[in-house]
Amino acid sequence: MEFFATAAFGIEGIVRNELERLDIHGVCENGGVRFSASPAQAFSANLWLRTADRVLLIAGEKKVLTFEELFEFVTSIRWEEYLPKDAAFHVTGKCARSKLMSVRDCQAITKKAIAERMKRSYKIAWCPETGTEYRVDVAIHGDVARIILDTSGDALNRRGYRTWNGEAPLRETLAAALVMLSPWNANQPLHDPCCGSGTLLVEAAYIRADRAPGLTRAFACESWPIFPQKQMKLLREEACARFNPSKIMDISGSDIDPNALSLCKRHLKQAGLGGRVTVFEQDLRTLHLNHAPLFLCNPPYGERLGDRKSCEALYRDLRALRDRHPGSRLAAISAHPGFERCFGQRAAKKRRLYNGRLECEFLVY
Repeated sequence: MEFFATAAFGIEGIVRNELERLDIHGVCENGGVRFSASPAQAFSANLWLRTADRVLLIAGEKKVLTFEELFEFVTSIRWEEYLPKDAAFHVTGKCARSKLMSVRDCQAITKKAIAERMKRSYKIAWCPETGTEYRVDVAIHGDVARIILDTSGDALNRRGYRTWNGEAPLRETLAAALVMLSPWNANQPLHDPCCGSGTLLVEAAYIRADRAPGLTRAFACESWPIFPQKQMKLLREEACARFNPSKIMDISGSDIDPNALSLCKRHLKQAGLGGRVTVFEQDLRTLHLNHAPLFLCNPPYGERLGDRKSCEALYRDLRALRDRHPGSRLAAISAHPGFERCFGQRAAKKRRLYNGRLECEFLVY
């Protein structure tokens, strides 16, 4: 089957590399990676991908210029191979740069076409829609319609450990990407001096402990008859056996805000990492560790005019922090265009990423 792992702009290549580690070969496209896989492999992708947002099953793809062509195309898809007779199918849609620009009409036509195919295939007068829910999306871009089924359910960043958000939360998938893009290696401690609610720390610990990010959550495809129930159960059990918390060493964080630290400790506990990651209250201006770690952080961006000066001062303090620890390295994500100027040094490496809708740079020193 054909699948598409969606990803934020700039990290498609990381998703492709993750798929290759699962012995799945994909091709990068704008917004994600297309790949061919068995249903069991698609389940593994949901279970193990740290930086993808969703895994979508591509039911069909074709150029359409009229609503009649869209209806005929959707009707031609063998829906009986995907949906059981009582399937409840909800259709969403989006259109861009196409002749068909009415999302509402495209949704209605797709829904009607699926129902017609189901009635014909199952020899029923109407679709009861009392069974398992399937999320269908009709996406038309450049006159090409892609009909997809969402195998993930909730977005893959919903790991289950973050039940409360602090100020300016970092999405789990982006946090994992930052850890993977950073120069962190197995022999170097990692410290987040602005740890906030702890997302970077949790994702780093999960990577170090070989913990599948989707280990304790469910996926929509697990209730689909076309996905192998016994094999999926076995794959989850194997992932559970691979999780080794004893590998988590020298990962720590600090923050000046006691409320953020309280939230961080709660998230670490809910992530199954209680006692494995050290966090403490400390102003980074006075922080002094007895080793040279990789400092990895998501400092404030100073989006509000009144916050800009304090954030620029913080970036200078980050330079001083690194200089107080000879041999250390620092990696930070920021939407502030003057980060390097404030830090007082050009980054050795830079990469453009998006934190939500904010265009950012990931800088490595």
